[in-house]
Amino acid sequence: MSTATTTPQREPETDTPPADRHSRRFGLPIATALVMGNIIGGGIFLLPASVAPYGTVSLVAFGVLTLGAIALALVFGRLAHRLPQTGGPYVYARAAFGDFAGFLAAWSYWITAWVSNAALAVAAVGYLDVIVPIHASKPATIAAALAFQWLPALANLAGTRYVGAVQIVATVLKFVPLILVAVGGLFFFDSANLGPFHPAEGSTLGAVSASAAILLFSYLGVESAAVSAGEVRDPRRNVGRATVLGTLGAAAVYLLGTLSVFGTVPHDKLVASSAPFSDAVNAMFGGSWGGAAVACMAMVSMLGALNGWTLLSAQTPYAAARDGLFPKVFTVKRRGVPTVGVLVTVVLASLLTVYNYTAGTQGVFEILVLVTTFTATVPYLLSTAAQIYFLLCGQHEKVSRARLARDAVLALAAFGFSLWLVAGSGYAAVYQGVLFLFAGVLVYAFMAARKQRAAASAG
Repeated sequence: MSTATTTPQREPETDTPPADRHSRRFGLPIATALVMGNIIGGGIFLLPASVAPYGTVSLVAFGVLTLGAIALALVFGRLAHRLPQTGGPYVYARAAFGDFAGFLAAWSYWITAWVSNAALAVAAVGYLDVIVPIHASKPATIAAALAFQWLPALANLAGTRYVGAVQIVATVLKFVPLILVAVGGLFFFDSANLGPFHPAEGSTLGAVSASAAILLFSYLGVESAAVSAGEVRDPRRNVGRATVLGTLGAAAVYLLGTLSVFGTVPHDKLVASSAPFSDAVNAMFGGSWGGAAVACMAMVSMLGALNGWTLLSAQTPYAAARDGLFPKVFTVKRRGVPTVGVLVTVVLASLLTVYNYTAGTQGVFEILVLVTTFTATVPYLLSTAAQIYFLLCGQHEKVSRARLARDAVLALAAFGFSLWLVAGSGYAAVYQGVLFLFAGVLVYAFMAARKQRAAASAG
């Protein structure tokens, strides 16, 4: 008998009413904003310069990645239609392969969330320093980084109603100027600035893969609406739509923004740029105000990403704790938000941030950030494998017969995309990430034994 048939399923959370006036389910616009805001953090402000050495062939890599991300988004939409519950990848992996796979998905995703939050806060301080120079004072730098983490955490603790409001405002504030640059740059586009298609040595395919290794992680976050499905109104309908719309919106901003910067900043200058969007704004309108404007956009962008990722970092442990696979304290929920999950996550991220600034060794922190690029793909692989499992085992109640062929192609494409993400994270990140997973195995052993003892006592 397969594990899928023996794993108890929780009832969908779609009929749970809001607890109070501070709790409110997300509609399609907020769910879409959550996806877009989490996909686009601060990376877009550095991506054009990062891939410029590979030439305009990097745009080809971007196109391939976009197709893979859309395939992944469609798979999440199909899975959320069948299992519209908070937890996303955790729920899908557990339904298909049992408790252990579900735990690995939850554990990996949780690590990804709180380490990424620390990284986002540190990066946001770098942009703040452009406007208010604080780098000379370590206490001021640490205080600013902690403020970037705790402000979104407080918004989360205030309730899902405020999480949604902050996400909408942050998404609008960051996308309006980004779209202005992305679209406005096309009017100042000069093909002479593009540089060579493939300036480096080696094959074109190698250049696509090399630039893709940098761009691969720009689409992390496509699962955002699926993870928070229990807080989305009519999740069977809206999660899939929000996931696809959010991914398409992020892809449009990525591609147009990168193309505009390529066409407005000379290639030799772009390769050495530390603020490519600032250089693009200066080239478009003259002056030197671009640096401060882009710094403001980046900080708003990262605050929005931190707001969304803080919620997601608490949702997966909450779902696992309801099934006895995480400590029960993670099930504490007030105003629609798993408060203990938010607090534990922000405390861990804060401790990591303080360590980063006080230890004086950037290498340790950078390794941890690279680990997240691997740990984030574990839930993706398990989710896409779950969809393939549902297709192959003949569980037609989970997959529509009419969509069988299309769903199979999408699932295989999404699985291949997830494998590409693993390959792009590098040997060191995979090595460190596996150690993190093995540490989780010990936690699972403790929780599984405790769950078994409780079941035996009840019997």
